[in-house]
Amino acid sequence: MERNDRIFVAGHKGLVGSALVRALTRQGFGSLILKGRKDVDLCDQQQVRRFFEQERPDYVFLAAARVGGILANATYPADFIRDNLLIETNVIDAAYRSGVRKLLFLGSSCIYPKHAPQPMPEDCLLTGPLEPTNECYAIAKIAGLKMCSAYRSQYGFNAISVMPTNLYGPHDNFDPESSHVIPGLIRKFCTAAATGAEEVVVWGDGSPLREFLHVDDLADACLHLMQVHEDDAIVNIGSGEECTIRELAEQIARAAGFTGNIRFDTDKPNGTPRKLLDVSRLQATGWRPGISLEEGLASTIRWYREHLRTENPTTTEETSA
Repeated sequence: MERNDRIFVAGHKGLVGSALVRALTRQGFGSLILKGRKDVDLCDQQQVRRFFEQERPDYVFLAAARVGGILANATYPADFIRDNLLIETNVIDAAYRSGVRKLLFLGSSCIYPKHAPQPMPEDCLLTGPLEPTNECYAIAKIAGLKMCSAYRSQYGFNAISVMPTNLYGPHDNFDPESSHVIPGLIRKFCTAAATGAEEVVVWGDGSPLREFLHVDDLADACLHLMQVHEDDAIVNIGSGEECTIRELAEQIARAAGFTGNIRFDTDKPNGTPRKLLDVSRLQATGWRPGISLEEGLASTIRWYREHLRTENPTTTEETSA
C-alpha cells in the first residue's frame, strides 16, 4: 500500500474498524473511505456495487459484521447467519468486480472446532463440530474465508483472510445483552464500583481458558499482513497467551476498583472450554503484539468511564468470545 492509495475500511465505526482507522492514520494513509450504514447498506447488493463503482477503492479491510456474545448468538441465530453472509458476499464480489488490488477479510477464531487441538492451528479448520452457542456466526465466517479463497482460485483476486482471537478495547460493544466477555465484565464491575454493590455475578464456573488481544495490536497486525502476506493461507492473529475467565474477572475487578464478592453462576453456560490460537505462522512474518493484558484492560476501563457509552448490538465489527 502507498500513502495515497484509496482504502475502504468496512465497519469503520466499530471495534476493529475504528482501530484500523487509527492505525492507518498514524502511518500516514490519508485517502480513507469511511462510509456508514446511512451511506451504504452492506446487506444491499445494488447499493454495495454502486458504492464500489463510484468510490473505486484500491484496498479493502472487511471488518464489517453482525457480532455479539453467547446470549446474542443464541437469541438471533438467523440474523447472524443472514447478515454476515450478505455483507461478505456483497463486499467481496463488488471489490473483485471494481478492480480492488487487495482485500483483507476478518474472520474469527470461533470458526475452529469446539474441541480443536490447542493451540489451534489454521489447518484444523473443518475437522470437527463447532461450538453450538455461536455456530451460525461461525458458519457465516467460514463461508467468507472460503469465498476469498474461491475468488483467488477462479479469478486471481488478491484476497487474504485473518483469524483474530478474542478482542477488546475502545469502541467495543458494552451492551449487557450482546457484549463479549471483556466489555460485559467491564460494564458490570465499573457499575458495581460506582454504586457500591456488594456482589457481581459472572456467567459460568470461571474455568474456561481464553486468549485476548487489544484491538490496536490487531490493527497493527492487519496492516502488516496487508503489506507482506500474499497467498491463500489463512493467518491466526493472537497474543499467544491465555488466562481463565476467573482470572480475567478478578483482574478487571481490581482495575475497576471493585472490592466486593465475585459469584460464578454455574447454571449458565461456559462456552468453549479453551481457545488459544497457534500464532506461529504470524510470528514467522516478524510480528509481535505490543500491549499487555494488564495495560490494555486499564486503558479500556478508562475509555469506558470517559465515554459511558453502550454500542448498538448490531455494531458492524469483528470478534468472538
